[in-house]
Amino acid sequence: MPDGTITKDGKASAGMTAGGWLTDSWYFACASASLPPGRQFRRVILGQPVLLARTPKRDGRGGEAFALRDVCPHRLVPLSEGQQIETGGQPTIQCPYHGWRFGVDGQCRHMPSLVTPEDFDIARVKVRRYPVHETNGMIFVYVAGNPRSEDPPAVPPPDFDIGDMKPKFVVHDQFNAHMDDAVVGLMDPAHVPFVHNQWWWRPPSTGLRLKEKPFEPIERGWRIARHKPSGNSLAYKALLGSEVTTEIAFRIPGFRWEIVEAKKARIFTLTCLTPVEPKLTRITQITYWTGAPLLDLARPILAPAARKFLGQDGRMVDLQNLGMAYQKNMMWIDDIDVQAKWYLTLKKEWAAARSETRDFVNPIEPRTLRWRS
Repeated sequence: MPDGTITKDGKASAGMTAGGWLTDSWYFACASASLPPGRQFRRVILGQPVLLARTPKRDGRGGEAFALRDVCPHRLVPLSEGQQIETGGQPTIQCPYHGWRFGVDGQCRHMPSLVTPEDFDIARVKVRRYPVHETNGMIFVYVAGNPRSEDPPAVPPPDFDIGDMKPKFVVHDQFNAHMDDAVVGLMDPAHVPFVHNQWWWRPPSTGLRLKEKPFEPIERGWRIARHKPSGNSLAYKALLGSEVTTEIAFRIPGFRWEIVEAKKARIFTLTCLTPVEPKLTRITQITYWTGAPLLDLARPILAPAARKFLGQDGRMVDLQNLGMAYQKNMMWIDDIDVQAKWYLTLKKEWAAARSETRDFVNPIEPRTLRWRS
């Protein structure tokens, strides 16, 4: 596989950048808790600087999240280094260099240096606005392929059908990899006994076992139908009991989730991949649960354990980079690499559908995969 999916002639096309990132798509931006009212900070998403901010709360109003291009068009200073100030009764972000103020829609609202308003038509000045969706303690931004587009998002915002659940904990890491390689690594089914072989999760003494899982297509992705978790998943048994089922799903551009359910308990773990730079991908894992008091007690050790898991995957990415310095193409085989192939197939179909202005058609068909792990 090449280092990132490059479009023909290395040029961007509808639905995909020249570097292989999908556009006209929603990406995880940050956890809600990391963005209190009246604050803002900078994130790089798809190689572009993004201001993430939340308006101040006053008289029970405000507190809405918004996202703008984090570059003042005047002298190119990051707007995130400024402050939020009310202008004409509306929230604005003020550039720290010359005090230009921009509304949550990206429109310039004030230029302090103007002697009279007639000196310059500030309505001509605007920075890019990114649509924002906030749900279940998460903030997502929509990245259109056309930065000047005012069209509504091509797809609905992410919805994982978890009601009003709030995160129990959030962990994140950054992988030194193109998003394609990060996705493929995280959903690889055969690496667990070698990379994640802690005694409390997957002790080496259990050996390799035959896995046979039915896969089926979902909207812009696929899932493993609900099944009993592996008999060696000690943590599930200890915390939830013996009658446990699990379901694992993936959806482009980069959402992988696992639902674990028992009689009265439910655990939902979502892993979000957000491209930063060509060889840098931010990985965020958000975990929810309900009806599991033992998990509440274990929370102080669960977050460090999740960080350890991500760190182990990140180390494999670093080791993989050592080989990719000398060789780009990987050897993929069935059945453990079928999901990797599906991922690239979905990306190709997404770009084709956007280019041809037609509906996306999931090309994945139901299939049972077998492997040992």
